Amino acid sequence: MQIEFQPFTVNKRFPLQISYGTTAASTNIWLKIIHDGIEGWGEASPFRAQGQPVTLAMIETALKEFIPELEPFTPYQRQEIGVKMAQAHLPSSVQAAIDVALYDWFGKSVGLPLWRIWGLDIQQIQPTSVTIGINTPSAAQERTLAWLEFADIQVLKIKLGNPQGIIADQQMFTAIKEVAPHQELLVDANGGWDVENAIAMGRWLADFGVRYIEQPLARGEEAKLSQVKQNQPLPIFVDESCCHSGDILALAAHIDGINIKLMKCGGITPAMQMIQVARACGLQVMFGCYSDSALTNTAAAQLSPLADYLDLDSHLNLVNDPFRGAILHQGRVVPNNSSGLGVEHCAAGT
Repeated sequence: MQIEFQPFTVNKRFPLQISYGTTAASTNIWLKIIHDGIEGWGEASPFRAQGQPVTLAMIETALKEFIPELEPFTPYQRQEIGVKMAQAHLPSSVQAAIDVALYDWFGKSVGLPLWRIWGLDIQQIQPTSVTIGINTPSAAQERTLAWLEFADIQVLKIKLGNPQGIIADQQMFTAIKEVAPHQELLVDANGGWDVENAIAMGRWLADFGVRYIEQPLARGEEAKLSQVKQNQPLPIFVDESCCHSGDILALAAHIDGINIKLMKCGGITPAMQMIQVARACGLQVMFGCYSDSALTNTAAAQLSPLADYLDLDSHLNLVNDPFRGAILHQGRVVPNNSSGLGVEHCAAGT
């Protein structure tokens, strides 16, 4: 099979600030697997999860070195390709691009969207949250109102863990609540709290009907999650602390759910494994994203009937996304009936 890749840059309509950084643009990789006249597409996005960076340079270097290893195979040799990728210790974004492209190729080869191949019911897809980054209370209100004007948004994910402390968190949260009194609210601290503040914020947020808090403690502080769980009423989800299915068993007794991201875990195949392990442990599941285009979020949308919560909003905040796929309908990111991922390339920003 022939493999090609090229970089593309996407710019955010609104820069996103979280507890450990701000992003306004991202240069990602568009990967194509070509075999028997059919193209399968995947995307590799750089990301940083509390000191665990996957950079554009790492992605490009890994692809240049690994593509010659892949070319003798066909898309039908998924198991052998998976073994090769594991042996090469590829960055997870590279694994995701290859894995998604293979699924896209397969769906196109049989003329069916992936969700139909898996027998999923897209009527079960939950509304996606849209993200309000750390900001001043007035700027957070403006961002919230812009989202509400943009579409029928039913769920807001509020980024807390402000470096200025929990008083700043509370001021921003209450400002958002004032202008969005009817939206469901989720909170993500991106590891920006210590145990004391996580407990205090969990108790405070519970009075506002928040559904859960995500990643209250930094990656590496997992042993302290049980203290947070036992001393405040909100469910705890983890993101940076849970990258692969092997992470779930050690965390299961101290959390209520996990955030699965294709770039973080390495694609659709490992995402399916994480879902199965999480369900076996009695945990809930959400799907999230980094600075991904509609290509990756459409891939995640193919699996989204299996999730309890969705946070697939990154492409909605792009001014020049070169891909079009899943549509936003009544607050839900819904895949279409086209084969494979159902993604097409378009003039950026149209």
